[in-house]
Amino acid sequence: MQEIFNQYASLIVFIHVLSAIVWIGGMIAIRVTVHPSLQTIESPQIKLGKTLEIMKRLLNMVIPMIIALIVTAVLLAIGEGLKETELYTIVLIKEGIWTLMTIIFIFIYIKRHQAEKLFKQREFAQAKEQVKYIPNILLPINIILGLTALYLGVALRGF
Repeated sequence: MQEIFNQYASLIVFIHVLSAIVWIGGMIAIRVTVHPSLQTIESPQIKLGKTLEIMKRLLNMVIPMIIALIVTAVLLAIGEGLKETELYTIVLIKEGIWTLMTIIFIFIYIKRHQAEKLFKQREFAQAKEQVKYIPNILLPINIILGLTALYLGVALRGF
């Protein structure tokens, strides 16, 4: 395992950082630019439909990023021998943050899926109810958690 890590360390770090950037950056882009733009759509049904479509695309894009983060995090922790150092506490904190973010992601994914079913049944009020906490509570929480984990990752590298 150590030999594989040594041979591909740069690639593993690149994939790890890229996955975090795509996940966190996607959430920031949705919350800061897309969500406010959607609010200018006058038709509630069109607004909700576009919101569900955009969320679906983001969530589906993030799934492989989460998998890549988990795999590369394990490879990094083992390959860099962090378990035997005082830095391992930071690794555990990062793991906790990414785990919490993943739980929130799964909750968002389920709520969006439920909203889409209701939307297709033309139950617009109930569909909107399913996703109402996502843009103003859940996304900001995950953005803050993600930025914190990103900072801790930089701190682990000693920059």
